[in-house]
Order: sequence, then structure tokens, then C-alpha cells
Amino acid sequence: MLIKGYECVIGIEIHAQLQTKSKMFCSCPNHFDAADNENTCPVCMGMPGALPVLNDKALDFAIRTGLALNCQINHKSVFARKNYFYPDLPKGYQISQYELPICGNGEVEIILDDGSKKKIRIERAHLEEDAGKSSHHGNHSLVNYNRSSVPLLEIVSGPDMHSPAEAASYVRSMRSILQFIEICDGNLEEGSMRADCNISIRKSGEKALNTRVELKNLNSFRFIEKALQYEFERQVDSVLSGETVVQETRLYDKDKNKTYSMRSKEDAQDYRYFPDPDLQAAVITDARIEKVKSALPELPLARVNRFMSEYQIPEYDAHVLTQTKPMANYFEVVAKNSKSPKLASNWIMGELLRVLNEEKLEIENSKITAEHLAKLIVLIENGTISGKIAKTVFEEMWKSPEDPEKIVKAKGLVQVSDEGAIEKIVEQVMAANPAQLQDYRNGKDKLFGFFVGQSMKASKGQANPEVLNKILLQKLKA
Repeated sequence: MLIKGYECVIGIEIHAQLQTKSKMFCSCPNHFDAADNENTCPVCMGMPGALPVLNDKALDFAIRTGLALNCQINHKSVFARKNYFYPDLPKGYQISQYELPICGNGEVEIILDDGSKKKIRIERAHLEEDAGKSSHHGNHSLVNYNRSSVPLLEIVSGPDMHSPAEAASYVRSMRSILQFIEICDGNLEEGSMRADCNISIRKSGEKALNTRVELKNLNSFRFIEKALQYEFERQVDSVLSGETVVQETRLYDKDKNKTYSMRSKEDAQDYRYFPDPDLQAAVITDARIEKVKSALPELPLARVNRFMSEYQIPEYDAHVLTQTKPMANYFEVVAKNSKSPKLASNWIMGELLRVLNEEKLEIENSKITAEHLAKLIVLIENGTISGKIAKTVFEEMWKSPEDPEKIVKAKGLVQVSDEGAIEKIVEQVMAANPAQLQDYRNGKDKLFGFFVGQSMKASKGQANPEVLNKILLQKLKA
């Protein structure tokens, strides 16, 4: 993607909150339905003399992620102190990793808008603890430390993306992987997965990397694209105006669709990393890696290939249906129960996603269960209702959790396939429209659609389309 002869270079840092029962270095619960500062203890509050102990499950989750991202798993990994001073960081430093992370040298494949594929390098994935959460109220601020020391996995990509659309596709792919391997719920809006995007520009054809700007905490795919697009254009305009791009962290204002400066961006040396003296190095054996690998759940790409093979659906459908694990699970239930995988795919990607998007719901919160959608498809396939009537039934199902069979019976929507009944309807329509009938028989074949429409209207949409078309062809030629 070029703007005025410049291309953008994008790398992304994803912070995923791990779904462990306890925090990273203490036994406090890792959940957010507690009162303010309830899930805290001397360790996660950084009290003098309190010693951290590594959450072993978090280490397994990091290994699992590394394997899913085709990374090299390092046999020795060291925790370091990242020093900076914010009110939501009670220790005055964050326990993270620097020189020896858990994972490195991986890659992930993304699908672009035109259907092509691209591999993005994964430079590293390392464990660290989250900070607390500040809230601002007029002239004072409050800090809730329930989130302090919650396990985070930071996944750092290579600077391999060159458009906002590629960046959004990468984050979608990462969310899908993290959901499928069951280490993070991938909820951007609630902050359990956060994306920091680093963007710089250079003239087309150049190879060197220039000064980058970090866009912090973008919490939707749409905002990732819009923020990066704005920042790309801002940097190009700055350079063409003779200004210098400053290394800084910027925030995105979704209402104004612009980024604004938050603070100057630190380099690694500014954090004064050094090994944490309270934590031993994590030693990861080949046996442990193999144990985690043997329990690795099915990955999104594997599920795409299985959907294509097992259910005979197109590659495009398979990629859409595996964007999230709940959607993939929903499809499988509908496909198996209805025994019509392609129709299941069409209804999920069409009507269901439409209403979900309109009401801003995820598929796991769908008002129509997978079992009920499967029953609706069965009613279409066995000829009980037509596809057109099915859309009416679908709308009723969305309004109430009724079984589709009950809705069809209660509203008298059963499809009419009786040839005698349909023949009477056709004869009535022909008698009511003699001029159109004569024109059709004089060669105006396009009027066939008119008679189909009038006949369907007369049958209140319940005539079987195949039977109706057959009888109309016979009668109109008579």
C-alpha cells in the first residue's frame, strides 16, 4: 500500500491475558468479578520481603502458544525487571522477560482480503505480569490492583505488514489461534487481549526501518485499521512538510478518527532491564515440550482443512467459520444435526452473522441455538417450508427461543406442494391477468417472472417454487 510514494511498515505487540486460575506470581484469584482491590496480597502489591513464585500453568500456556506459532521453545528462560514508575505498578517495576524469552523465531499465516496468504514472522513470545488499572475522576485518580500481576503473554511480530488491512488480519488470526488453544478468550473490547501497533514509513523500494510510532491499546479490528490509516497519512504529511517523525506513543480517538501524543516512547535501555534476583531461570525440558505438544488442541488452519475435507465446503467459507472457536463449534453442531453442511454455512454466514452484527453480539450469545438452526435447515431440506418462508421463521426464532417446527405449525407456514392446489392458484392468476397472458404467449417471455410473483403472492409465499414453476410452464404454453 502506497501513499505519495511512501509505504508503511507495521509490527504488532499483542498482550494476551492468560486464563489461569491464579495470578502470575501469587495465589490470588485471576478473575474480574471481585470488589475493588479484593484480589490482592503482599506479593502482587509489591510489599517489602514478599517473594514471587512462578505460575507453572502460565509457563505451559506460553509453551503451547509457541508451538501453535511454530516457534523455537528455549530450554532456559530468564525473568527480568523492567523498571518504570506508574501509580498502577506497585513494585516500581514489572516482572517481564528480555534477553531469554520462552519462545522465538516463529511464524503465522494470515489470509488477506483478496484471498491470498502471507506469512508474518513471530520474533518472540514472553511471559510478564499485568499492571493495575487506573481510573480518573475529575481532580483525583483511583487505582484498582486486582489486575496487578495477572499473567500476560506478549507476542511480538516482525515488521512484516505493509497495510492497515494486513495488520487487522494478523490480529484476527492471532485471536483465533489464542482462542483455539484455550489460553485467552481474545476479547479486545474488555482488554483481555490488547494490540499495540508500531508503524513507520519509508519511500517505496527502501529497505531500512525508520523512526516508529506506537499506537497503544487498540481494542477492535476496525479501530486498528482506522488508526493505522490515519497515522500512515499523518506521518507521510509530516515528512513531506519537512517535519521529523518523533518516536512516541500515541492514542487513538475513535470519535475524531485521529491519533494524539501520549508520551515519548522509551527504548529498551530506558527500562534498565536486569535479571530478577527473586526468580530462578525457568528450565524447560524436551519431555515437557512434548507433553504440551501432545495435548495441543486443533489449530484454526487444521480446522479449516478439516472443514473443507469433511464437510465439502469452500475454502472461503471454512476461513470465515473458523475466525473464532465458538463460531467453528456452532457450525459443526448445525452441520452435523442438519446433515447439510453447505446450507449450514450459508445460513450462518448470511442471516445469522447479519443479525449478530446488527445487535453487536458474538455468536456465543446468539438468540438462536445451533440445534434450532439445524432444525430450520432440515425443514427446508425436506420441503416442509421454502427458503423464503424460512427467513420469516428465522426472524420469529430470533424474537423468541421457540422450536422452528412449533413456529411453522403455529403460524400455518407449511409449504404447499400439492399439485392440484397449486394448479388452482395458477389458473386464478392467469384468469385475473388476461392481457399479460396474451403478451406472454405472443413472445414476451420475461412475463414469466410476473406470473411467478403473482402466484406466490396468491399462495402467501407457501407454494413450492419447483412445483409452481413446473405447472406455470405447462399452463402458460397451453
